[in-house]
Amino acid sequence: MSSLAMRSFVDQQIVLHQFTAKHSVQARAMLGWSREELARQAGVTVEALQQFESHGDVGDETQLAVAFRLEAEGLVFFPGFAPGWGMSVRRFDTQPTEPAAQTIMSRLLGSTAASIDSSTPQPNGA
Repeated sequence: MSSLAMRSFVDQQIVLHQFTAKHSVQARAMLGWSREELARQAGVTVEALQQFESHGDVGDETQLAVAFRLEAEGLVFFPGFAPGWGMSVRRFDTQPTEPAAQTIMSRLLGSTAASIDSSTPQPNGA
């Protein structure tokens, strides 16, 4: 866990007070990761992660490893709020595995996109 050594004591204390078991569950859902995947990525056992997410009762090292791994994916954590996306260079520099922006735009535009490109008259006059 070299990333733990690179973090200052103050950073670690902040994370221990801000990162909760609920954050872990919510962050996994945001990333589409299973408990097994997060445990593997964070270098902790599945049992330790399950214990943390169920009861919040694990050692500091496990909690920090999970929090730092999720932060590496670009997530940020604040008490009382769901995880959010921070300004992670890694997140914005990598190409998405699927064209999420196009999917969102096509959902927002719906059939409007077809009516813009279509030369046939549309019922709404578009």
